[in-house]
Amino acid sequence: MKKQIIESALLTIALEAESIAGLKNFIDEAFEKAVETIHQSKGRVVITGIGKSAIVGQKIVATLNSTGTPALFMHAGDAIHGDLGMVQQDDTVIIISKSGESPEIKVLVPLIKNFGNTLIGIVGNKNSILARQCDYVLNTTVAKEACPNNLAPTSSTTAQMVMGDALAVCLMELNEFSGKDFARYHPGGNLGKKLYLKVNDIYKMNAAPNVEADTTLKDVIIEISKGRLGAAAVVDRDKKIKGIITDGDVRRMLELTNDLSQVKASDIQNKSPKTVAPDLLAVEAFEILKQFDISQLIVADSSDVYLGMLHLHDLIREGII
Repeated sequence: MKKQIIESALLTIALEAESIAGLKNFIDEAFEKAVETIHQSKGRVVITGIGKSAIVGQKIVATLNSTGTPALFMHAGDAIHGDLGMVQQDDTVIIISKSGESPEIKVLVPLIKNFGNTLIGIVGNKNSILARQCDYVLNTTVAKEACPNNLAPTSSTTAQMVMGDALAVCLMELNEFSGKDFARYHPGGNLGKKLYLKVNDIYKMNAAPNVEADTTLKDVIIEISKGRLGAAAVVDRDKKIKGIITDGDVRRMLELTNDLSQVKASDIQNKSPKTVAPDLLAVEAFEILKQFDISQLIVADSSDVYLGMLHLHDLIREGII
């Protein structure tokens, strides 16, 4: 039984991989013109389908919207019962269907053609009604479904999904869709945060523990404990940064010194602390923490004036790591 399961899984993967690889033969002039049509259009992309193809269509719509191409989904069954009102004059319509012969598709195709919209078919049967009526055909023919009965949409829906991704990526490049654009459309996700969240958005939630050079050891420890960041900046009276003291520095000093009464902040400070500007991306701050194997960064302005402190835990909390 175990061997049979593994063999079945491997065969499924192989068949679907083959269906994807076969798409290379279908990236042709029709694909190129379909991409250019969408790129030059003043309207949206309306994607429709039935059954599993409809589910694939929803995913492609989500991908297009998140990468800068306005799109919406219209279920083919609902379209012929009133939802055709979603289609505007300048919209490009994409119909997804393996057979291109589903009853709903047969009804829908002439209606779209009568509207005068450009019609693109993502279809696995080039001799179908859908393929013959489309302005551009994106061929997603597969040799065999991964289903042992060659019935359940498996390889075919994978091919549809990949063709949709190819379409979206080409449009991204034509639209010069950048990382900053991606962040604007994904402000709540961790991916977006890595592209827009800055040190300035985080460090202000922390205390700003600091001491001066002549602060006693006792008061240094109190300040570090009060700030709960495992460190305190050493500053002068103008808040210019002179160094940093971490709880590790305190522990090492305690191991080496018997007389603590005369110990001052200046005796144990690290005079070369790692600092970051408030407008630095949080993900770049993390790279500095990782590079130097430290847990805190001092935040300073362009004049080296102390503003606060950023801790590794802040980046974990925000999902940057």
